[in-house]
Amino acid sequence: MSLQGAAGADELIFYVNGRKIIEKHADPEQMLLSYLRKRLHLTGTKYGCGGGGCGACTVMISTYEPASKKIRHYSANACLLPICSLYGVAVTTVEGVGSTKSRVHPVQERLAKCHGSQCGFCTPGMVMSIYTLLRNYPEPTSEQMTAALAGNLCRCTGYRPILDACKTFCKRMAENQPKRTLVFHGERMTWISPVNLDELLDLKAAHPKAPLVVGNTIVGPQMKFGGMFHPIVFSPARIPDLNVVKYTDDGLTLGAACSLSLVKDILRNAISKLPEEKTKIFYAVLKQLRTLGGEQIRNVASLGGNVVSRKSTSDLNPILAASNCMLNLASRGRKRQIPLSDIFADGVGNNTIMPEEILVSVHIPHSRKGEYISAFRQAPRRENALPIANAGMRVLFEEGTDKIKDLSIFYGGAASTTVHAKQTCWTLIGRHWNEQMLDEASRLILKEIALPGSACGGKVEYKNTLIVSFFYRFFLEVLQSLKTMDSCHYPGIPMEYESVLQDFQTKMPQSIQIYQDVDQSQSPQDPVGRPIMHQSGIKHATGEAVYIDDLPSVDGELFLAVVTSSRAHAKIISVDTSEALKGPGVFDIITADDVPATNEFHYSSDPEIIFARNKVICVGQIVCAVVADSDVHAKQAAAKVKIKYEVLEPVILTIEEAIKHNSFFEPKRKLEEGNVDQAFETVDGILEGEVHIGGQEHFYMETQSVLAIPRGEDKEMDLFVSTQHPAFIQEMVAASLGVPANRIMCHVKRVGGAFGGKILKAGLLASVAAVAANKTNRAVRLILSRGDDMLITGGRHPFIGKYKVGFMNDGRIRAVDAKYYVNGGCTPDESVLVAEVSLLKMDNAYKIPNLRCSAYACKTNLPSNTAFRGFGFPQSALVTETWITDIADKTGLSPEKIREINMYKEDEQTPFKQKFDPQNLVRCWNECMEKSAYHSRKTAVEEFNKQNYWKKKGIAIVPMKFPFGLGTRYLSQAAALVHIYTDGSVLLTHGGIELGQGIHTKMIQVASRELNIPMSYIHFRETSTTTVPNACASVGSAGTDVNGMAVKDACQTLMKRLQPIINKNPKGNWNDWIKEAFEQSVSLSATGYFRGYNENMDWEKGEGQPFTYFLYGAACSEVEINCLTGDHKNLQTDIVMDIGCSINPAVDIGQIEGAFVQGIGLYTMEELKYSPEGVLCTRGPDQYKIPAVCDIPERFRVSLLSSSQNPYAIYASKGIGEAGLFLGCSVFFALRDAVTSVRNERGLKKTFAMNSPLTAEQIQAACADDFTKMMTNDESASSISV
Repeated sequence: MSLQGAAGADELIFYVNGRKIIEKHADPEQMLLSYLRKRLHLTGTKYGCGGGGCGACTVMISTYEPASKKIRHYSANACLLPICSLYGVAVTTVEGVGSTKSRVHPVQERLAKCHGSQCGFCTPGMVMSIYTLLRNYPEPTSEQMTAALAGNLCRCTGYRPILDACKTFCKRMAENQPKRTLVFHGERMTWISPVNLDELLDLKAAHPKAPLVVGNTIVGPQMKFGGMFHPIVFSPARIPDLNVVKYTDDGLTLGAACSLSLVKDILRNAISKLPEEKTKIFYAVLKQLRTLGGEQIRNVASLGGNVVSRKSTSDLNPILAASNCMLNLASRGRKRQIPLSDIFADGVGNNTIMPEEILVSVHIPHSRKGEYISAFRQAPRRENALPIANAGMRVLFEEGTDKIKDLSIFYGGAASTTVHAKQTCWTLIGRHWNEQMLDEASRLILKEIALPGSACGGKVEYKNTLIVSFFYRFFLEVLQSLKTMDSCHYPGIPMEYESVLQDFQTKMPQSIQIYQDVDQSQSPQDPVGRPIMHQSGIKHATGEAVYIDDLPSVDGELFLAVVTSSRAHAKIISVDTSEALKGPGVFDIITADDVPATNEFHYSSDPEIIFARNKVICVGQIVCAVVADSDVHAKQAAAKVKIKYEVLEPVILTIEEAIKHNSFFEPKRKLEEGNVDQAFETVDGILEGEVHIGGQEHFYMETQSVLAIPRGEDKEMDLFVSTQHPAFIQEMVAASLGVPANRIMCHVKRVGGAFGGKILKAGLLASVAAVAANKTNRAVRLILSRGDDMLITGGRHPFIGKYKVGFMNDGRIRAVDAKYYVNGGCTPDESVLVAEVSLLKMDNAYKIPNLRCSAYACKTNLPSNTAFRGFGFPQSALVTETWITDIADKTGLSPEKIREINMYKEDEQTPFKQKFDPQNLVRCWNECMEKSAYHSRKTAVEEFNKQNYWKKKGIAIVPMKFPFGLGTRYLSQAAALVHIYTDGSVLLTHGGIELGQGIHTKMIQVASRELNIPMSYIHFRETSTTTVPNACASVGSAGTDVNGMAVKDACQTLMKRLQPIINKNPKGNWNDWIKEAFEQSVSLSATGYFRGYNENMDWEKGEGQPFTYFLYGAACSEVEINCLTGDHKNLQTDIVMDIGCSINPAVDIGQIEGAFVQGIGLYTMEELKYSPEGVLCTRGPDQYKIPAVCDIPERFRVSLLSSSQNPYAIYASKGIGEAGLFLGCSVFFALRDAVTSVRNERGLKKTFAMNSPLTAEQIQAACADDFTKMMTNDESASSISV
């Protein structure tokens, strides 16, 4: 059929939450997510990344399957589903599951009541993944539940409470889709969905370059992120030939359009029915399918798309190619069959499939007697992550022997496509399966496949090691299988090698949370100290909780897209906007010239800049912005802005380069105590070292978001911003527009995660939107894409700690001389303060009698780094714990012994002369030792390590002293406003921001206690500069402390006014008293105020009281590593925390667990990669891996220290938001312990450095086996043996 014949576009008909949708102008470029949010105003489905990597946009798709005559329900990512692919299907969103207005579904209710939401932004996606699973399996297994959530990310909770909610569940459609071709014409693209193969072949002959799209998991991201465009696409999903499932005598034929989930089910079914001998290939393919993408991706991605994309990252292609799978191809008038391996014949992905040909189906053969097949992969995260390297291997022996008759080895990740170790396989035919063959094979494989040192994508040495390690693992598997066949002739492998044949599995975690007891004399109505559900928990789960981009559109609203610098340090020669202005829907371009007043904010010597004017100082700096009638048009136009640069020198990207060029922000800081030089002369030993700690992306689920609405008179403007600091937004925007602050009103209902990343950067972005709104006199919406957010905003400071430590042979530390360097980026932001805090908190839990430490904030050409949960402490304390462990290595004492010897024990003072009582530190340490059964488990770990060669366990226990305070009194002041209405209801507001930490819930608990009324009487609406002026930022774990004091003050003022009325009528109720108060003209509105903590630090003297009190904790973690790949599994973590008297233990334990898992990310997984030109390469969940369900400990126990008092904070509580993150380093040191065991066993006594994040690559390299030796010196490597 020709396109001309299809000029009239079809109507798109589908169903959403039972409602029939008829779309007369369906655009093939529009994804379901934007359609739901912008056209149908169903905002429960969230934008998290736009690439199918986070699960925030999960919906349920229901479709009738003619073959089974059943309705199939599956979860999918709405951000990748073109609406044109939905003809005749039903979509269920979180709003269709349940709501507070109709009925809350049990999934939503249990998730909320199990405290499974904090910021709530990811919660609708979690609900939809669980709901879809329950539609298919009303009593799912725990394995099905964890698999269902593998594609969903959460940055707040640490997953445990979400999985707890899941455990409680464990153990109108069109029947026939239309039989006519569907055609949809968009602004730039045409979508054609034919109904039979012949029609598709005719279309493909006419348009050979047009891609076929089934799940849109490859073409979609290429178009969205890769700049690719296709004017025509074909959707073959409805063609029966491409959905065939056929069992044959020699195998299984599967249609190319079959989803990977369907393939998984079919293979599982075949394995259960066929003899094991025939299903070895099926089993290997199934193994790869279990971890390929998340459930949402597997549900839509097709088998054929995975094959023909020929991507190096495909986990399926190596095993399918090695297994002699066949491809059934068709073109107009011709059908043919080729081996799947042919499409990788030349190693560069030369496509032997002709442009006009279609892959119709894939034939997967049965395995034969004497044939062994295995598949392998290693990825940055065990599930829902593209592989670093993968492999498929098959060997066939001469009957009854171990003589190789046929061998096939394919690798992914080593080149631009799957590669075949053809020469190696040919050479080894006829060899016996023994150690001589292994040795020869390893060298041959390396020679044939190994990457050159300059290969793109990095990790060259690691990939090369994996290439050989995979073959060695295959060698061991086959040896063990031969033993099963004939144990007399084939003895198998040593017992201590057997454990490496088992892959790490994700299990439903077992968890315990131990709260503090509530005093029995406390009134049952008093909610303080009780595990109250998050006030917005149900609304999070139903999708009714409103975030910035969920706000209804304003009449005439414009969308803003930023244009950022592509150079790290350059002069701007010209900015050409002519092409951009011609784009459809473009309204205007905004530059520095449009800023009415302040464009540069001089908070210190170097300015913070809204729009770059004459030069750029980092990649990602905002140069100008486009406003248009839609976000799509704005982004298209932004891509057309042409900027010419003249590169300036030097370009400084790293800390080392900053040191070389003496590039620092002032002031530099120093802390000294005792006589360091003299102490070094009297010690038994001195060690020196250096620790590198990488940066960390905030990865809040809600990206930076602003809606600026000019009010049309008196230069007033309302700003709705996802920020931690509304007063700062007000101040910056007012300054940039040149108006008084009283004309700018900033509103925040809730924030979808922040962790320190929504303060200064949010102010600059709000100013960009406000300048655009001011110029156009229209409302302007700015929602950063995930990629732009990561590029522009910066994160945790990369850190280098250099140390020299003097110690005695009995483990006592006598002197420390250290230098800390933080990579501040291109502007000061909070970098000097981060450097200061890293100094003040560097001692962690240890008394250091002689100390000399300096801290430097490096000025580089990276986007400015900023505040992040922990604020310098997670970096400097990791350096401290590293040299503690180094001393243990040197003295032969255990790390926990060194920690105990040097721990603060009695009334002590810090290096800056602040006194404190560390008894709760010692209590936390001792309780953690006891609850974790540390000593017996350490013995068990040692026993395991003796019995296992390629797998090792490690265990570590780490203490923590976390000082609380913001350093200056005015930064911790707070105010509140409480209104009582005549019906007795109470409206509460304060200056704190709900970021997921439950502050509003706690403030309502405080007001409930002080006013002695039920929480249900009290409502919190929003935080706004109109109600509470000049509020400080919600940072530093201080929100509850300071705002709680202000709320308490306001409520006590009101109760003081009401007391005479209550005294006169003591038997009356609340409503009676309020009515009487109104009639007596008693004011029922009060402000509350807290002046802040009296904190100070004199850097000249090196002493002060910068902190108000201290939190204490200890964590014990146990891990298991795979020495061949560097992969690891977190087995158990026990945490004991002193948080005073908890106001809400459920919320506080959620904060501890969430921070701890974020710490696991910082110390073991999350890796930011920059190009040599300063371009951030890891710009989304595909490249940047935060912890997922598979990464949390299998056994996770958190206890709150009992009988702990804190006289300085509200109700003796303590601010808990940040402290737990550092305890994630217990996993880091458990990994180090496991690696130490490996190195000791292999006779490697040389000290070794471990940097953060401690990824699989670093673990594998530190294990220093025969394979890593082959990388460094092929010729001198020892023989590999079993």
